[in-house]
Amino acid sequence: MHRVTTKYGNKATIVDRIVNVFSSFAMLLILIGVSITLYEIVMRYVFQSATTWVYKTTLWLAAVTYLVSGILAMQRREHIRVTVIYDVVSPKLRLILDYLALYVLIVYATLMLVGSFDQVWESLSHAFKTGNIYSLPFGPTIKPLVLLTTVSIVIVAINNLLIDHLNIGRSSNSKLPENSTE
Repeated sequence: MHRVTTKYGNKATIVDRIVNVFSSFAMLLILIGVSITLYEIVMRYVFQSATTWVYKTTLWLAAVTYLVSGILAMQRREHIRVTVIYDVVSPKLRLILDYLALYVLIVYATLMLVGSFDQVWESLSHAFKTGNIYSLPFGPTIKPLVLLTTVSIVIVAINNLLIDHLNIGRSSNSKLPENSTE
């Protein structure tokens, strides 16, 4: 069995593997969105028979792709960071900055979950009560996906912190120095 590694030379954790699976799935969603948009164009301009479902479905696919790309950006450490400062400070200060960023992220995620849980639950329960096969509840599914994405980003941030600073999951032939983050 070969060893799966990240682009940083670290052994891929289960979190990394899950993110990679979901991001591959998101790439397929883009292809599906383009395909059904092409189908809509052919139906509308060639057969004069426009569809009613392509627009909402394409928006939903784009929203899901956007959410998954946020998780992937966090996993690859390509999220917004003030690199001018971060790259010149000592590894110890980087660790402090990473813990501070994780703390802020956890506070945000907690407030997001607590503040919007009732609204998400109401939206989902209403959609399931009133939806039918011809009117799929795409809109109400985005709210729970935003919450799942928020929690997933926190999990990925914790995973990155463990890998970068505590050397958990680091392979023996890692390309990163012991005290480096990127």
